[in-house]
Amino acid sequence: MTRVRLDWSLGRVLYATARPAQLLLILGVYLFGVKVALFMGATLSVLALASGALVLLLTATSVHQINEYADYETDARTDRTPFSGGSGALQRFDVSRTVALRAAALSLCLGIVFAVAFAVSGWLSLRALGVLAVIAVFGWQYSVGPLRLAWRGLGELDNAALGGLVLPVYGGAVVGGTLGFVALASIPFFLVVLLNLFATQWPDREADRAVGKRTLAVQWSPTRLRRVYVGIALLAGLSLFALAGRSIPVPVALASLPVVPLVGYGAYGYTRRHTPWPTVTAMVSLLILQTAGWCWVAG
Repeated sequence: MTRVRLDWSLGRVLYATARPAQLLLILGVYLFGVKVALFMGATLSVLALASGALVLLLTATSVHQINEYADYETDARTDRTPFSGGSGALQRFDVSRTVALRAAALSLCLGIVFAVAFAVSGWLSLRALGVLAVIAVFGWQYSVGPLRLAWRGLGELDNAALGGLVLPVYGGAVVGGTLGFVALASIPFFLVVLLNLFATQWPDREADRAVGKRTLAVQWSPTRLRRVYVGIALLAGLSLFALAGRSIPVPVALASLPVVPLVGYGAYGYTRRHTPWPTVTAMVSLLILQTAGWCWVAG
């Protein structure tokens, strides 16, 4: 009976450290990139789409689990919110952080095996494989050495670039799309993802400072953080305006406008409120609205 309870607890830990809600969001960004590429004439292959999704989810799971391993001390100290502070599963179930490390290694190995198999079978292109490798390498380097980007004040840019630019480009690569077009169309979303990273790092700043993790929220003053947040928000709006009718169809740009009040509200309370929900909501809403816009124009 004890063994059954232990196995059940381990299963819950592995599930929680995979961050299923974030995996769902990642899948949404992947499909966003696919839809943009299809708009430009890429050909949809169900086998390629499914293969690309499977290896992406395994890779992303490994990135989440290695982050849980690296942030064990921070997550044990922080006041967790639904959007920050990790899953808390390692602490809640009182298991060793090496559980997350081993799970991350296994997830990554499975992702590599499937990716190679799909590439050999012709279901996954070498170009898509290369973009996936970038996601894996810099996803891990966000948390662990030799770069440990999140500990050097570079994690926000790294995470936003992966989630807001490289991930849609990967979706485009899987279906053989024009990657430059996908990247340009993703710029406003990338900038809002960067805002999301600013917002979600703020609640963890004291715990990060205590363990020597020098995020921008730790290094910069609240005033500077707010100014940069507003600057990025304005840049996101300007990029949407500049790309409208070019890389971003006008209906997609118009569909993005309901997010503006959320970004403004996020800026108003940034560094003053503990929870980052306005900016997180803005990011998710922008993804949903723009994807719906691309579906509208692409059919």
